[in-house]
Amino acid sequence: MSNNVTLRQLRAFCAVADAGSFTEAAKRLHLSQAALSGLIKELESQMDVRLINRSTRMVSLTTVGEAFSPLAERVLDDLDDALANIKNLTEMRRGIVRFATPEVLSCTLIPELILAYGETYPDIEVRFTDVPIEDVFTRLANGEIDVGIAPYSDNDSRFDSEVLMESRFWAALRPDDPLAAKSRVSWKDIQDRTFITFLRNFTERVLRRVPADAHPHEIHHVRRINTALSMLRAQGGVTVCPAFARSLVQGFGLVFRPLEGPEIYRKTAIFTRAGIALSPAAESFVQFTQNFAGGWLEMVEAEDAGEAHGTKSH
Repeated sequence: MSNNVTLRQLRAFCAVADAGSFTEAAKRLHLSQAALSGLIKELESQMDVRLINRSTRMVSLTTVGEAFSPLAERVLDDLDDALANIKNLTEMRRGIVRFATPEVLSCTLIPELILAYGETYPDIEVRFTDVPIEDVFTRLANGEIDVGIAPYSDNDSRFDSEVLMESRFWAALRPDDPLAAKSRVSWKDIQDRTFITFLRNFTERVLRRVPADAHPHEIHHVRRINTALSMLRAQGGVTVCPAFARSLVQGFGLVFRPLEGPEIYRKTAIFTRAGIALSPAAESFVQFTQNFAGGWLEMVEAEDAGEAHGTKSH
């Protein structure tokens, strides 16, 4: 028996078995009866067995044909299912996307991003992990995640990146701090307060852009924004945060003020592994996030501006 059975031969056989007629089966397959008959003969020759009894009045399956018919149907059904699944994946309707972000993004952008993405792609499963910044890149490099969203960095050739948004730094203060009465504060205004910072590489990445005569006199480093805000609420001082963290700051009963002299911005980017093709699901997530993040930030910053203008300047 040859293994060179073709799909066209199987479809021809199944059509005849289902229709019980060469004429009807030929119509269904848009073939001439001669072409259909030729495919059946080829199949029987390949299998070295007769599958169909032919007569001038009727067509029936042989005993072997009866046994083979459901098997052939299952092969064709499985193939159709596989092709449909590939089509769904290609058209980004199904699949899994895995991504990770550090804490500030996890508490602000990410819940709304996941909700909006799920409404657009309901059949794609999103697997999200919130981790420290360094773990975002470790997991991405190891292939544990498809996508990372984190503060922008372009000094690692293992990753491709694209900036999603650029957010200005604001200062979080206790409501009883005299500076809370101002509509905006400067770096020099806050330099005498204890800086409680959760920002990784705060001195190298942020303070290097602040004039030396406005540098803080005391800096206390912690790992998480919630820790920083809790300590600020308890003991006073100042915490510098991206503007999109306003909801977190206010959740701790603190006030949030634009920071100037100079204005400093933080870029957030989406990262993927360089040279590695994304799955259709992951590609759809990247494209969606690129479109979503900018509009989300504009909405948050509009709320920030309203909050700042609603305070009295002294």
